Amino acid sequence: MAATTAQSPMATPVLQVGPLVEGVLLKRYKRFLADVELLEPGPGSEAPGTVVTVHCPNTGPMTGVLIPGGRVRLRHAPSPTRKLAWTWEQAEVPGANGNPIWVGINTALPNRLVRATIEAGLLEPWLGPIGGIRAEVPYGPNRRSRIDLLLTPAEGAADPRPIYVEVKNTTWTRGELALFPDTVTERGQKHLEELAALLPDARAVLLPCLSRADVHQFAPGDSADRRYGELFRMAQAAGVEVLPCTYSFSASEVCWTGLAEVLEREPEAG
Repeated sequence: MAATTAQSPMATPVLQVGPLVEGVLLKRYKRFLADVELLEPGPGSEAPGTVVTVHCPNTGPMTGVLIPGGRVRLRHAPSPTRKLAWTWEQAEVPGANGNPIWVGINTALPNRLVRATIEAGLLEPWLGPIGGIRAEVPYGPNRRSRIDLLLTPAEGAADPRPIYVEVKNTTWTRGELALFPDTVTERGQKHLEELAALLPDARAVLLPCLSRADVHQFAPGDSADRRYGELFRMAQAAGVEVLPCTYSFSASEVCWTGLAEVLEREPEAG
């Protein structure tokens, strides 16, 4: 039961992210930290060549995007409530065609991106007109989980059911194929089961946020988490909708570039 969706004919800006400062990744360590050598002057009068310790807002394995010696982009946002003034936002990696491409690595960004995409009306052909959006709404058994986005259809929408949207940040790829997850995720497995349990009283949407613009297909990462792949197919068969959104990243903005085709399972490597 694979769904096919069309790629957008042009990129549409949905979020401003600049200004960002470029550097070279030296190393990542303790999951949350990385050392970066600046390639350009920093806003705090740091000279090119200065090594800064930055917050890494991605605690996963970062398969395919963690490249020591590669170029990265940082945000400088000092605050009395933060230990580190710098945050790692983007990484330059080899794209599907061999040319360099920038990808978003900040796992706190996808929810904002998806919300901005919905508010811009770009997903209306699939979701219908939306009248309201709430974030982090409790749901599931004993309301112990929180859905990323709960959408209320606009008055007069063809389907008046509430729409529960679970967002998954996705950067692992094989060529033009994006895969999630890149490691075993019991939390992700639970989310699929909880989405399926919402049916038929509500619509349930799994929305992989493909944080790079060189991919045109999406599949569950069976080779990383077999159980997730099984639950993915069960959820699809039950009626959970899968809408993989692709985005392109620059030093100043993020653009929505359309939806990727959905595959039921990860193809055999060959």
